[in-house]
Amino acid sequence: MDWKEETERRVAKGVEYFKQGYNCSQSVTLAFADWYGVPEGLMARISASFGGGIGRMRETCGTASGMFMLAGLEIASEKADKEVKALNYKAVQELAAAFKEQTGSLICRELLKGYVSNVNTNPTPDERTDEYYRKRPCVRMVELAIRTYMDFLCRRAG
Repeated sequence: MDWKEETERRVAKGVEYFKQGYNCSQSVTLAFADWYGVPEGLMARISASFGGGIGRMRETCGTASGMFMLAGLEIASEKADKEVKALNYKAVQELAAAFKEQTGSLICRELLKGYVSNVNTNPTPDERTDEYYRKRPCVRMVELAIRTYMDFLCRRAG
């Protein structure tokens, strides 16, 4: 597999989902729905609550949460397995560290500082206008999360 080409394809998919109106978390996870054989509708519903820093509370960035959900699809067990759980947690911590190294934070409200004057936690999403896309780092966060996750998968593949 050409990892570079595959990464660019998935980044483009994720950005397109975001521009269609999906939230940040959905955009990351939907870019990998086919990879894991998860129907898009199910993937969109599973990740829906994590946008806007978890329910628009501006906590953990939705794109990071999307990566962590994908790590569960990559490394997890359907049974209570302590060893697999530890492997999953290790992967999540590695993904979180890589994301934070590139952005400075995992927290949505901190990532929005300097871009948005009022970090709003009102549950009603902002309208997706040209101004919305210009003033927010969210598209860049979608791209970064997908690239980080693809790098993780590439390293796992050896």
